[in-house]
Amino acid sequence: MLIKFFIKPRKGVLDPQGRAVAESLKSLGFDNVKDVKVGKYIEVYVDSTDKEKAIEEAKEMAKKAIVNDLIEDYEIQVVE
Repeated sequence: MLIKFFIKPRKGVLDPQGRAVAESLKSLGFDNVKDVKVGKYIEVYVDSTDKEKAIEEAKEMAKKAIVNDLIEDYEIQVVE
């Protein structure tokens, strides 16, 4: 089973990478770019057939090792 983590800075948290990308895009002529957030995408493969259990494990992984919940928001997708 595949667990996908989509992580991005929380609203209001300074994102220097996002700002740099936004400025680069504007300098390339993409004047309608308002804001950019740069995040992380992580895949974790687990040996499980129980989707609900995998979701609970994913939440624990996020809390304990993958996400800094003080400054990051995240979404989880579990793919069978």
